[in-house]
Amino acid sequence: MKRIVVVGASLAGLATARALRAEGFAGELVMVGDEPHRPYDRPPLSKEFLAARDGPAQLSLAAEGEDLGLRWRLGTRAVGLAGHTVLLDVGAALAFDGLVVATGARARDDLPGARLPGVHLLRTLDDAVALREDLRRGGRVAVVGAGFIGSEVASTARALGCDVTLVVASDAPLRAALGRFAGAVADLHDRHHVEVLTGGRATEVRRDGPRPAVHLADGRRVPADTVVLGLGAVPAVSWLRGSGVRIGDGVLCDAAGATSRPGVVAVGDCSAWFDPALGRHHRVEHWTSARERGAVAARTLLSGGRAEPRPQRPPYLWSDIHGRRIQLAGHARLADGVTVEAGSVAEGSFVAVYRRGGEPVAVLGIDQPKQFMSVRRRLVVQGVPA
Repeated sequence: MKRIVVVGASLAGLATARALRAEGFAGELVMVGDEPHRPYDRPPLSKEFLAARDGPAQLSLAAEGEDLGLRWRLGTRAVGLAGHTVLLDVGAALAFDGLVVATGARARDDLPGARLPGVHLLRTLDDAVALREDLRRGGRVAVVGAGFIGSEVASTARALGCDVTLVVASDAPLRAALGRFAGAVADLHDRHHVEVLTGGRATEVRRDGPRPAVHLADGRRVPADTVVLGLGAVPAVSWLRGSGVRIGDGVLCDAAGATSRPGVVAVGDCSAWFDPALGRHHRVEHWTSARERGAVAARTLLSGGRAEPRPQRPPYLWSDIHGRRIQLAGHARLADGVTVEAGSVAEGSFVAVYRRGGEPVAVLGIDQPKQFMSVRRRLVVQGVPA
């Protein structure tokens, strides 16, 4: 291979570029990014950066003294893939011998009124800068969404002194991720005076006078000075339609990142790798997986797709909400039982271990980092310790 193109100036894209160089690739390496920024860290966008404790420089993923010899094409969006050529929105095209798809995901914006003034999505650095300016003005903030972004933004806005209402369609924030333990996060919000409206299916955002208001299916209305929509994300793969790259919920890959097209691999939030533990393709939207899978995908690409798949580490995520560290690793859905083995759920600080046939397959920790990591090291995936 003489030229490899990485589409997506992201954590996953940068991790793969680093791995390609580490594996000995000395050819031309081109990184295409639709934002004007070089790769940066996204998790702080809803936490430290939003709270104005960090600046853009602190988000940079560049390592000191690092020179990967990259050719940058920033502020440029890939719009198609034809043969061995990436088509760009500026009318240009990039020929390649190998391609890394790392285009990530985009925030859902399909709620009517999502683009009104005072209504924010949060996915990019520019999104966070705009939201931070509004939060600095204080006032009432309505956050729509039951996932981690919604809870993190609610936590940050409350710490900034805003009055916060968190609107969730289910019966508790983070129900899908934390299952029976989601009530611990609801209690955490309550102790920090975040109003949580459960069963609140948002139907639209409308400007009722000078301010926006979130309207719910049951007739309730949540007025606010600032509205934040955390409705989830969809993989940014529409540019690959008709290219021969197989797409489902993201780019479908084997267990080593290879796609249906030779010479093309995919990593990060846009990719759905086959997970032998689950027996299906699974899209993992977590920082750790984006970083770690780059090395696997690089070996796959340079070997012509002949790299041996290695046992995948179980997915791992963390969040900081109202000063509490929430950590989750493994596949809780594989478990046939769960027990609390440290701390107290009532006190909001505990470790819960999920087991299948007596073996730990997942672990959840809230404000118990040492105990959590102890169990995480013993997680079993396909009979192989993680």
